[in-house]
Amino acid sequence: MTVITKRGKLPKTPHTEFYYLPGVLSLEEIHGTYGFSGPYSRKLHIRSYPTEQSKPPKKADFNFVVKAAPDDTLQPYHILTHNIPFEGDPIQGRKAVLFGSSTIVSVSKPIKSMAENVFFKNGDKHEIYYIQDGEGVLKTDYGNLSIRKGLYLIVPKGTPYRIEISSKNAFFLLFESSYMTTFPPNYMNNTGQATLMAPVIETEIDVPELQEPIDKKGDYLLDVKHTGGKITRLALSHHPFDIVGWEGSLYPFSFDINNHHGISREIHTAPPMRQTFQSGTAPHNGFSICSFVSQMEGWHPKDIAAPYAHSNVDSDEMMFFSFGEYTAREGVIKAGSMTFHPASLPHSPHGDSALRSMSLRGKLNKMLAVMLDTFFESLTVTECGYEFRDKDYAMSWYKAANETTAVKT
Repeated sequence: MTVITKRGKLPKTPHTEFYYLPGVLSLEEIHGTYGFSGPYSRKLHIRSYPTEQSKPPKKADFNFVVKAAPDDTLQPYHILTHNIPFEGDPIQGRKAVLFGSSTIVSVSKPIKSMAENVFFKNGDKHEIYYIQDGEGVLKTDYGNLSIRKGLYLIVPKGTPYRIEISSKNAFFLLFESSYMTTFPPNYMNNTGQATLMAPVIETEIDVPELQEPIDKKGDYLLDVKHTGGKITRLALSHHPFDIVGWEGSLYPFSFDINNHHGISREIHTAPPMRQTFQSGTAPHNGFSICSFVSQMEGWHPKDIAAPYAHSNVDSDEMMFFSFGEYTAREGVIKAGSMTFHPASLPHSPHGDSALRSMSLRGKLNKMLAVMLDTFFESLTVTECGYEFRDKDYAMSWYKAANETTAVKT
């Protein structure tokens, strides 16, 4: 993030002595990217470095090494994520459904909080959570962020955290990327501030509320994801949330999907107008995240609100339907549906959707969906994604067209 933020207490000049407690030197840590030249934050620990392990590291009893589906036939997918069972905690309960060379898409549907004194750090990838349902709190060494329906939670690589849920269960969509998450550079000016034409405003993020430092000794378990999905468990001798202050441009934050301010025009609006985040560098690597929120359909006297058929030959597309109403896929998708369309195949509305969508001309639509478009990266369906697929999806356009013809005759 280009919004440089400061929380808590730390010396004005970096790398200089500071005493949060009388006579106890606070210890500095730099959480940085791109070696020593990328965005970073400096954190001040009350008395201990984050390197102090009380026991030898050991391999965890779980991992996130992804496995491809047994069938590699080229086809579109409709993954019924609403049918994936609720189980486990927010971390160990995550299930990958799509993956690529630098991207993973997962679903987590926890029924309980993480175990006490257990923490997680993704040392492999940056994370973006989308909260489909549930309530709770994301606790990090930077502070706490609320969890509620409709929020994006951005967690930089290397951030220790834990998730506690206060609802009966929760439903999280998770994107992992080798690259940092930012607002789209094309909507930012050269100082990193959103332009006056942008659909996102960087000051509408919520920043963690730093808590009082926890100055405790004990056995605190930190599960670290690394090397393509392996998990190593570290035993720290002190609580990892011992920060007295931090400042910088690399930190977790949240952003409400409803704070994406849709841009309408006289004719159909293409997805780039809905872009909320970018990971990586277009068009070379990474992906874009688009938020399909309610907005005015085109008001041209002959506008067709439904999207056109398209073959985006350089992008694999995943679309998650947070809300089940979408004219172009009526009768096919429901809340929790996830479609995956590989770049090699075209996709389009179903049946007579284009004709029916004319009734929405100049009106506010009812829609809530999250889309991921890769930049020159192919995604693969996992065993889990394949298990929960709609087996008839590839034929659904043919079926819808025939049903429409039958009604007309």
